[in-house]
Amino acid sequence: MYRFSYSEILEDAPEVGRERERAAFDRALDLLRDVEARGLAGKERTTAIGFMQDLWNILIADLLAPENALPAALRDDLMSIGAWTMQEAGEVLRSPGRSLAALIEVNTSIRDGLR
Repeated sequence: MYRFSYSEILEDAPEVGRERERAAFDRALDLLRDVEARGLAGKERTTAIGFMQDLWNILIADLLAPENALPAALRDDLMSIGAWTMQEAGEVLRSPGRSLAALIEVNTSIRDGLR
């Protein structure tokens, strides 16, 4: 049986959190890329965009939490990107012919920054 001190678990927590965030972004980006590549509309498009919106709702809530330890400037920048993502997601939902390329590009950059 393994025994870890609480401080050892806390030290690993940021890496685990980043890995989970990367996995969530990977899933969201896979959905968006599939919809874009196959030219899907309707439910598939709405589901993919909704997943990205849900992800950013969670991230923004975490960024606003008083216990979030990220530097204030970084939190502000990430919240701005999240707000843009939410706005762009709304635009692509209202305009079925609109490309998802901008959402994919920006969120790929954010995911890559989690390494």
